[in-house]
Amino acid sequence: MPESNEYDLPKLKPRSRLTPEQRETAGAKIQPVYEGGGSIRDIAELTGRSYGFVHRLLSDRGVPLRGRGGASRKRKNNDDQ
Repeated sequence: MPESNEYDLPKLKPRSRLTPEQRETAGAKIQPVYEGGGSIRDIAELTGRSYGFVHRLLSDRGVPLRGRGGASRKRKNNDDQ
């Protein structure tokens, strides 16, 4: 993931409460990064906030979240016993 300033993401102070206006501003800057393929974990690292904070911010904005990555495992057939 590129540097924070490339996306103009705000560096947020950890464990500080944000006003509704600050949340709106942060969400408006974070949403296009996520929709452009950035991961929640990468965005959290760039902004200095937690995974849960970024997840909640996106959810509150109604952004459809992507599923977890990785290959699916096939279920073992119980008839083989």
